[in-house]
Amino acid sequence: MKRSLLALCILLATVALAQPPATDVLHYKFQLKLSDNSDSIDGQATIRVKWLQASDSLALDLTGFDAKTGKGMKARLMAGQPYILVQQGNKIIIRSKNDITAGEEREINILYSGVPADGLIISKNTYGDRTFFADNWPNRAHNWIPCVDQPNDKASVEFLVTAPDHYRVVSNGRLLTDTLVSKGWRFTHWYEKVALPTKVMVIGVARFAVEEAGKAGKVPVSSWVFPQNKESGFANYKKAVDVLSFFADYIGPYAYEKLANVQSKTIFGGMENASAIFYYEESAIGVHSEEELIAHEIVHQWFGNMATEENFAHLWLSEGFATYLTHFYLGKQYGPDSLAKGMAKDRDRVVAFARRSKQPVIDSLSPYMELLNENSYQKGSWVLHMLRQQTGDDVFQRIIRQYYKEYGGKNARTEDFVRVAEEVSKLSLKNFFQQWLYRAGVPVLSVKWNYDEAAKKILLTVKQQQEQLYTFPMEFAVMDDERRLSLRKFDISQRTQSYSIDVTAKGKVTLVADPDVKLLFAREK
Repeated sequence: MKRSLLALCILLATVALAQPPATDVLHYKFQLKLSDNSDSIDGQATIRVKWLQASDSLALDLTGFDAKTGKGMKARLMAGQPYILVQQGNKIIIRSKNDITAGEEREINILYSGVPADGLIISKNTYGDRTFFADNWPNRAHNWIPCVDQPNDKASVEFLVTAPDHYRVVSNGRLLTDTLVSKGWRFTHWYEKVALPTKVMVIGVARFAVEEAGKAGKVPVSSWVFPQNKESGFANYKKAVDVLSFFADYIGPYAYEKLANVQSKTIFGGMENASAIFYYEESAIGVHSEEELIAHEIVHQWFGNMATEENFAHLWLSEGFATYLTHFYLGKQYGPDSLAKGMAKDRDRVVAFARRSKQPVIDSLSPYMELLNENSYQKGSWVLHMLRQQTGDDVFQRIIRQYYKEYGGKNARTEDFVRVAEEVSKLSLKNFFQQWLYRAGVPVLSVKWNYDEAAKKILLTVKQQQEQLYTFPMEFAVMDDERRLSLRKFDISQRTQSYSIDVTAKGKVTLVADPDVKLLFAREK
């Protein structure tokens, strides 16, 4: 996901670490009817559930009707089912008339209707055309569909949408049906067989022009843009074919049956919905490069969608991965200077954020939307960058691939990634991750040196100014008129450490700290 200013202004409930679940939703089937006459939607949800513990009830999330705003959903059971439904605020409690045993699976049918308070954004695009776009992250899906709105309860999903026939519908998965069913109406059925978290289950309904942009291996890649942006939008999104191919080769096989890149109305710059990425409206207006944004959202198809954080306290496993692997991709395409410039820019952002925030990357206290910050994105990215420096490129790739192999289709916590990294690299990395992820801030360093020309030595002193000490390697380049003469690496772990560096050059020399942008640190002001 790429942030927008609007997204950062929205505050939701404080992060709540998920309790062990009593149920596991296996599949959602949502039948929806949309209209141009009203913002109210009519829905039927068929939900297949497995009970992990003996119980007589099921709790679902669904925003209730608010008489003051006229928004929210009213729900009831379809007739003939052995349950009682009670709607309480933003919860639906469904009680069985008979006991349910552990391991039992059941299917429940719920009818609901109302104007979505959020989640399904019904508005007009820049051309005044009406649009419907789901925008679920982080836990906003329950504003328009009954569900367990947490990232750790994944399920397969299908959307069956009846809408006016001038619209086209895009969604997760494979298109099964797209047909005119009666005068003025179109019926569209999408089915995603891979289990998804609700944050990336979506529909997009608008007047679309559609192009098959190509194939990444056997995976079809398409572009869905507003007709007014047909030429520029198709040109801007076409790069997704190459990007998808790159990451499928680097990380592992792409899990979904297609990739649609969709111009949309979203509060985010981009939203990584599984196999149907939604981009901000202007991304398809005018011919320009959206390669960085496209790469970021495509990385999420692996990290965030398939290998999903257990809860949002571990959001860096999604956003940090997408941020760093995007830099890595751009470095491979445009040279190492591109990677170095991107990391240097991000380091400045992390340092500025650290000066005003006392929260670590692993953050169970901040509201969800406030987690869309430099900790989750840029600092998480920097942790991976420094890990790659320690392990080397080949081992780093093996770590990434093994982590995805183990947790694709599942949920993970940071300690799961740490375990994989240690097993693959054969290194002890607990202190590395502890100091960078579980501690707020960054090292603040005083780096002072002077050159004794007579002795041909540089005398270097590095002092850690922050309260808690860090342990890290740091490189220094001896330079002569912009030419690198030598490179030295020192292991820093004490409050103050001093070194002597021999110099063979004649004349003026300088010393450059971290010349290749490998360390996250702030300079003493």
